[in-house]
Amino acid sequence: MNIPIWTGVSTFAAGQTPFGFYDSQSDFATDANKVADFCARRLGYPLADVELQSGSFFTAFEEAVTTYGNELYAYKVRENYLSLEGFTTGSVANKKLLKPNMAGLVRISEQYGEEAGVGGNVTWHTGSLPLNSGQQDYDMNAWAQASASISASDGIEIKRVFYEAPPAITRYFDPYAGTGTGMIDLMDSFGWGSYSPAINFLMMPLNYDMQVIQAIELNDKIRRSNYSFELVNNRLRVFPIPAAGTFGNNYTGAHCGNLRFEYIIKSERQNPYINGTEKITNVAEVPFENPNYNFINSIGRQWIFEYTLALAKEMLGYIRGKYSTIPIPDSTVTLNQSDLLSAATAEKNALVERLRGYFDETSRDKLLERRSLEGDYLQKELNKVPYTIYIG
Repeated sequence: MNIPIWTGVSTFAAGQTPFGFYDSQSDFATDANKVADFCARRLGYPLADVELQSGSFFTAFEEAVTTYGNELYAYKVRENYLSLEGFTTGSVANKKLLKPNMAGLVRISEQYGEEAGVGGNVTWHTGSLPLNSGQQDYDMNAWAQASASISASDGIEIKRVFYEAPPAITRYFDPYAGTGTGMIDLMDSFGWGSYSPAINFLMMPLNYDMQVIQAIELNDKIRRSNYSFELVNNRLRVFPIPAAGTFGNNYTGAHCGNLRFEYIIKSERQNPYINGTEKITNVAEVPFENPNYNFINSIGRQWIFEYTLALAKEMLGYIRGKYSTIPIPDSTVTLNQSDLLSAATAEKNALVERLRGYFDETSRDKLLERRSLEGDYLQKELNKVPYTIYIG
């Protein structure tokens, strides 16, 4: 079977590339024929036959554009993934300016807020435990197993216990109110004599009230059995031992009132998943599409031309490798398969490394570093300008 090879002329039309990603883009259709001619001439045509067809060059051209887009958008994903993760997948990112945001950093730091009780996405549940007269120790795990809202195989972690004396302000007593020190007469002079007690109206420094409250709390802590608790392995011990009337006289018998607390369910903290329906959950879901060749500048197109040539060399090397030599009258011709393959591999690797280095040099941190150095050098230059002395 005699298959025709490159004749020196090609006419590109839609459908001549394997995937057709760029066939409808005018600049791609225009450059396809030029790239085919460029690669053929670089491979020795017309001085030597090139065992390729126009479709081979078009295929290499399409792959080169796709590789360029893959490297470009992989760099953009690396640069902005913390800002992209969790965003909707329905919005194509091509031709959009990516704005950095704190969403990813906040999501990472939420775990600290969970432990401090000031944020996060683990629910703090509330519960209540009946206190019994004379019972000081309470098993919170037993309470959890008896709760219908908590799985028997699950566990809880107590985060906060509301076991404290009534606020000191409710036991505030002004020793000067109604003691004959003249406050009643003072209030009469302002027309407040019908009101009682004087503490509600007499202006005193705020630090005085704070000192009285602190004195009340310190007195309770030293002179009385202070309200406190110990929590070890979800076993709660309360001080003082509950007794009748601890929380008022509304409870009878052994029941002394309810102790409120807040807790989390351990499985909810351990659950690493957030509902990611139609959200970006990994780099493969960032909605970048193949680039539009019409918008690639001359820098990118030159890289694509060179990468297309490297791919063409590789294809030609595999084709010529089918036969190591070709007989001719009175001699044989040795084909350069190994040279083509080694050159193609080296050129492809060098081109990819060059492109990645170019992208890295334009990364956000490099640009900010360059801007900072530029400001430093500019300041040094300005410092050399002589200062003008004005004599008034």
